[in-house]
Amino acid sequence: MLRAAGVGVGDEVVVPAFGNPEVAEAVVLAGALPVFADIDPVTYCLDPDAVETVVTGRTAAVVVVHRFGRSADVTRLHGVGQRHGLLVLEQGESEAPYDEVAQRRQRAAYLDAKLKGVGTPDGGDGHTYQQYVVRVPGNGRPDRDAFARAVRARGVDCRVPVKTPVHRLPEFRRCVSLPETELAADETLALPVDATLTRRDMQRVVSACNALGGLLQPAV
Repeated sequence: MLRAAGVGVGDEVVVPAFGNPEVAEAVVLAGALPVFADIDPVTYCLDPDAVETVVTGRTAAVVVVHRFGRSADVTRLHGVGQRHGLLVLEQGESEAPYDEVAQRRQRAAYLDAKLKGVGTPDGGDGHTYQQYVVRVPGNGRPDRDAFARAVRARGVDCRVPVKTPVHRLPEFRRCVSLPETELAADETLALPVDATLTRRDMQRVVSACNALGGLLQPAV
């Protein structure tokens, strides 16, 4: 995709570090250099302002990755591209049937209303909830990882969506400041909202999470 668009040796391509390494690997395969920009803490997608700060004379493209069923701010990102003459490429997530998305939204709404002590996602326009990602802040008490272990011990499947940001991986290690990316990697946890889950299953998720509310109180 990048090579076909004329991106190659000597070019820089802005990519997110919050996610898997495939996008950065594709940039390297094209002979270009991946440059990491920070994310918006609400959408978990590239922050247009952060992208603008890393653009240089060698920047040729921006790869926008939509995350967890929530779209990036493509209008502003394309605006950045137009101002600097950059190619803006979008990488979406596989689309689910309408009925499946509707059921996930229904389960997400239930969790929004019932969960306590965790930061629930901002649904925004068109969120399809491919993953229902909450924030479990660390504050001197057991953190996201301890919370996840405790929830799993109560029979609820959950997972850390991004264990290691790409800029922390040995092959892509960069000395860059990505505070929102770092924080999201440390705090995010994906809870189940699959269309196959019953109301009893959803009640179990809420019960398991809310039973741990004390873990999230500020340390004294």
